[in-house]
Amino acid sequence: MVLSRRWAVFLVGVGIWTWVIWPRFAVAIWQDPRSWASGTVGDGAATGFLWVHVLLIGASLVIGSAVGVLGLRAWFAVRRHPTN
Repeated sequence: MVLSRRWAVFLVGVGIWTWVIWPRFAVAIWQDPRSWASGTVGDGAATGFLWVHVLLIGASLVIGSAVGVLGLRAWFAVRRHPTN
């Protein structure tokens, strides 16, 4: 299956968007007092709040990367097999 150029650009955009948004969210979660048992950022044990968000962010970055790679592959496939 070959996607259109428009879909390829959309998928690459989703991949880029993922890498723009989620790292900023990771910083916000890290700085949230609920992430730390002591209530002080970076002090004490990490809480479930932090670990759940680390897993969420990690999964989102992996999925976003995969979508971006699929978009790039679709872009190059369109270049190899142009439609009339």
